[in-house]
Amino acid sequence: MANNRRLIAGLIAAGLALFKERDRFAGKTRKDSAPTTRRVATGTRVEYSPDLDGEADPGEVVWTWVPYEDDPTKGKDRPVVIIGRSGGDLAGVPLTSKNKGHGAVSVGTGGWDRSGRPSYAKVDQLIVVREQDVRREGSVLDRQRFDAVVAGVGEHHDLITT
Repeated sequence: MANNRRLIAGLIAAGLALFKERDRFAGKTRKDSAPTTRRVATGTRVEYSPDLDGEADPGEVVWTWVPYEDDPTKGKDRPVVIIGRSGGDLAGVPLTSKNKGHGAVSVGTGGWDRSGRPSYAKVDQLIVVREQDVRREGSVLDRQRFDAVVAGVGEHHDLITT
């Protein structure tokens, strides 16, 4: 078991090193490749159209860099539920394993968390993510859990449902 953990930790470290090396050769810093975070003035178009085809689609949980709420210049990679689109970009809600009560909707467990921990959508934190900033797909969020997340987001943000 300990050997497996060391192996997994080594693989993760190697993957992160590759991202850093790629960005270094491209002349990018972590901040340069960070997703844009903004409140969507005209609303987010909500849709449910997951398709595990290598591209991020509404209804999927993907991984991307998410800024910290208290310091947007810093952040970390985390899973994000894509709920729709804002202009030409994706709109999503970060997931966390910590239930902070108000502003969180339970989405249970899924392939986005290798440890199998329950996750919560931070529905008060709607972010806009450029498609090129999505690092990897996690899995599809079923329609019932997706609708619960969208309902929670609708309490905090303007949404356009079709």
